[in-house]
Amino acid sequence: MPNKKEYKVTSQLSGTSEPIEEVLVMLRRLIRATDLHSKQLVKTAGITGPQVLLLRAILENGEVTIGEIANQVSLSQATVTSILDRLEKRGLVYRARSKMDKRKVHAYLTPEGKAVLANAPPPLQEHFISKFSSLESWEQSMILSSLQRVVQMMNAENLDAAPMLEVGELDSYNNPLSKTKKTSN
Repeated sequence: MPNKKEYKVTSQLSGTSEPIEEVLVMLRRLIRATDLHSKQLVKTAGITGPQVLLLRAILENGEVTIGEIANQVSLSQATVTSILDRLEKRGLVYRARSKMDKRKVHAYLTPEGKAVLANAPPPLQEHFISKFSSLESWEQSMILSSLQRVVQMMNAENLDAAPMLEVGELDSYNNPLSKTKKTSN
């Protein structure tokens, strides 16, 4: 049986010598890139990635219900409502009952919300989507298949996830620019 060390190849990317080390380094880089982008977004625009996603959905759709926003951004209505509560407290959105159907509540951007959105850098996934879209279909399929396998290996198949690159809870964020303070339970 050959010695395991004979098959070691040091990666030029990470300097590691074992495939598992390489995989863990790559996963960590993805997490760090997402975290750093999230922090930069908060620092420059005072808003989180999920908040940007909701503001954009409202801007793109005009008069839109919470359920329609939830469907568009692939989040639960409860999560969307929680994020909208925070945005409303900051004066970036407001909600109003439909004049046609009083059971429906629509979300709207305020001028302040439009200004924050205009000054916010694009979400990290936009850069990724651009790069991913330029790949050949076989390469896209390979990446998807590999990531699906990683998700399985991490027992994360049933976790709720929106199509955005963001770290932390999507509906809990204590904005340093906000006047309200978050309390721990």
